[in-house]
Amino acid sequence: MSNRLVSVPHLSVLQTHRSEKWRGFPKDVLPLPVAEMDFPVAEPIRAVLAELVATSDLGYLGAIPELGLGFKKFAQERWHWDLDETQVRPATDVGVAVVEILRVLTNPGDLILINSPVYHNFHNWINEVKLSKVDVPLERTGDENGNPWQINWEGVEKAYASGIKVHLLSSPHNPLGRIYSKEELAKFVELAEKHNVLIISNELHAPLTYKGSTFTPILSLGEKARSVSIVVTAASKGWNIAGLKCAMIVTQDAKLFARLNEMPPAVHWRTSLLGAFATAVAFSEGGEWLDDVVSQLDENRHLIKNLLAAKLPSVRYHLPDNGYLAWLDVEALQLGEDPSKHLLEKGRVALNAGHTFGPQCSQYVRLNFATSPEIVTEAIDRIARSL
Repeated sequence: MSNRLVSVPHLSVLQTHRSEKWRGFPKDVLPLPVAEMDFPVAEPIRAVLAELVATSDLGYLGAIPELGLGFKKFAQERWHWDLDETQVRPATDVGVAVVEILRVLTNPGDLILINSPVYHNFHNWINEVKLSKVDVPLERTGDENGNPWQINWEGVEKAYASGIKVHLLSSPHNPLGRIYSKEELAKFVELAEKHNVLIISNELHAPLTYKGSTFTPILSLGEKARSVSIVVTAASKGWNIAGLKCAMIVTQDAKLFARLNEMPPAVHWRTSLLGAFATAVAFSEGGEWLDDVVSQLDENRHLIKNLLAAKLPSVRYHLPDNGYLAWLDVEALQLGEDPSKHLLEKGRVALNAGHTFGPQCSQYVRLNFATSPEIVTEAIDRIARSL
């Protein structure tokens, strides 16, 4: 551990932080619901932010070719994807990006497909643009020694044929930590072309993929995929800079790129100057820091498995292939309709309620393990002591 570039500060230091994660609960609560990390910010990001502040360069965001070029460099190195950097445009965050894309390409009442359990804000974005939601849930029917969540292809194909306009995809999947295979993504693309459906792929967590797993950007799959897909992504999860407010909308098709020119100019102007340059630097210079963090997360995901086996063996948990979110099935603990309430009140540990990701998952909780092994251990201990 001493060779690491980054290490998590002590809990007493984290409790001085001003983000929602650390101000949203009393100090005796261990807060592990909000998807942000506790690692110190990467040095290249610190440097560019310090330079902007030191030179009083804090105006509105203008042209920023560095954003597309930084993302292109990262995509080539990590995913062997040679993208057109001129089709990378900024937005405030991925939620704004998805909403503004939908405003241009759909009308109120159009059908949009999701696959629950899925990031709870998907529901909020859909409601904001007044679309009608079609849900084909992922099913826990696979090998429990791996990631057991499987696609209901019969349901997906029926949904595509029913007249949906958009498939909003979480890739990699939050909260399941599931990475779609190249073959699965290609099948989505085939269905989208056949039924004239747009795929919006939220690839926010992609940089946090573990060794042994392979993430495939949907836009890297060829011309057909480029004609039916738009990617929204950011450095906010991979480098823990959500508060800097910058995301990216990525197209690789001239027609789709032109359509998105119909978005209001404010989509660009409301993006933070600090966030945009921090994002560009994260992708272009933050790889070493990222690798160190992913290595620590890898240890943490296995630590949770070992702790649960020793202290809470009835809790079902699969190792995520990506990200820092543990999806725990606590039904056997019999903690009531909303286990997260029991764990907060009796265990003083805050986790996300499973029902917010999908009503069929009321007996699940989501735990953020992007922190120190000591805090992860304390969280599992608190859950055990609450019973």
